[in-house]
Amino acid sequence: QDAIDRREKRSETFKTAVHGLETDTPALQTEELGRRAPQWVRDNLVTMCMRCKEPFNAITRRRHHCRACGYVVCARCSDYKAELQYDGNRPNRVCQECFIFLTGHTVLEDREGKHKGILEKGAAEVSSRSLLCSSLQLLDKNSKGSTRGWFVIPQDDPLVLYIYAAPQDVRAHTSIPLLGYQVRDMPQSESRHLFQLVQSRQVFTFVADTEELKQRWMKAMAHSAAGITHPEEEEEEEED
Repeated sequence: QDAIDRREKRSETFKTAVHGLETDTPALQTEELGRRAPQWVRDNLVTMCMRCKEPFNAITRRRHHCRACGYVVCARCSDYKAELQYDGNRPNRVCQECFIFLTGHTVLEDREGKHKGILEKGAAEVSSRSLLCSSLQLLDKNSKGSTRGWFVIPQDDPLVLYIYAAPQDVRAHTSIPLLGYQVRDMPQSESRHLFQLVQSRQVFTFVADTEELKQRWMKAMAHSAAGITHPEEEEEEEED
């Protein structure tokens, strides 16, 4: 019975797996795992293993793809073999979660059930239910360098800005609580669309790709900074 319960629970988890940002390919349904080849998550969309969340590097932690769900995972998290129907029932490299689901076997290391930290929210999942998400640049304090990342304000946590290194990472790099900040417009500089978050001596300077995107981010951040958790309702009240 325990095995049945675990299988059903994992079945629900897989129903939302492999969102595949920036692609029109639909996600695999639970019953399709192993029966149909998945759409692989592209390597350049992640900087860390989508299972254990450890960052990739060229030497000790390289990228691999689970042949069942298409996730980008490290060697340790894909050190499993399962027969896949779409490949003539030949054994293929799969991640731990797919191995358990497809074979019904258990493994010693099972991280399921551990409480997720504030940064351990997958970018794809959060972005699919966000007030706003896009690529932005965050300037260094001296404004001489910048870091491009994937920025998200989730619907279920609208007072926090989450910053990911890539749009399908499974863990945020950092987060910024927006409540109490002021949003400051900045004049265009060298064709760069700049704006800032300011609170006391804390200043964050962002660069958007377009003026339209900049205005959208300024509006979303201003709502969050003011504690407005349902901006659409606020706009409807103003129209009335």
